[in-house]
Amino acid sequence: MCRIFGFRSVLDSQVHRSLVSAENALAVQSERHPDGWGVAYYVSGAPHLVRSAGTALTDTLFKRVSGIVTSQTVLAHVRKATQGEISPVNCHPFQFGRWVMAHNGDIAEFPTLREALLERVAPRLRRFLLGDTDSEVVFHLFLTHLARLTELDRRGTPVEAVVTALRATVRDVAELAAGTGCLLTLVVTDGELLVAHHGGRELHYSTHKVRCAERESCPFFAASCEAPSAGGFVNHLVVSSEPLHGENVWTRMAEGDIVSVDAHMRFTRWPSA
Repeated sequence: MCRIFGFRSVLDSQVHRSLVSAENALAVQSERHPDGWGVAYYVSGAPHLVRSAGTALTDTLFKRVSGIVTSQTVLAHVRKATQGEISPVNCHPFQFGRWVMAHNGDIAEFPTLREALLERVAPRLRRFLLGDTDSEVVFHLFLTHLARLTELDRRGTPVEAVVTALRATVRDVAELAAGTGCLLTLVVTDGELLVAHHGGRELHYSTHKVRCAERESCPFFAASCEAPSAGGFVNHLVVSSEPLHGENVWTRMAEGDIVSVDAHMRFTRWPSA
């Protein structure tokens, strides 16, 4: 079982509190999830990825990265290994071009299912697999489904295509792992949109706060910052394995649910298919 934090906002924001200084920040959660960490953030539309096999709570690199990151899109992960050795190459998030994904869960019989899963990954994508985790295979299976709907290097990907590809990925894994068990809580982003799927491991989301500390100075402040959006557009979407202490109002997702924001920050909650 791992922990995930994802963030998408209309303005560049610091995430140090969520990753390090809050009472239950990701670094604190790494005490129980000590097998590596990763932080992906976007600068001018390009993803930057830092990963380590150390424990985030005691890793000075994690604290340094978390302290300098200011971005509109961040995806971070702390790992408790279930499949694959403890190694930077097996740490999440995983990246391909603009796409980044983190996974919380497990494919119980992955060693026996690996080849069957790889058969469903496009041959041109298989060669980019570097580690030995189920999560990395799931990511490339998602990319395979997405590539059937749109060009992977194209900006402006419709969020509907990402949701469709995620659901197809989950169906594929569930079909092959029938009777053995699989948990696929997934968060994926290309820096413009962010989509999160509850696949059996807890996940919460927030689109507004009780009260925004920057309400008097922020040029993007709107009613949707302190209440559910009436028009569907939000200024931020945060997803987290555990609700983070602070002003954010959190909603617990149900298994099978998907939440998303598109490139225009239109929020959608997709019920279980």
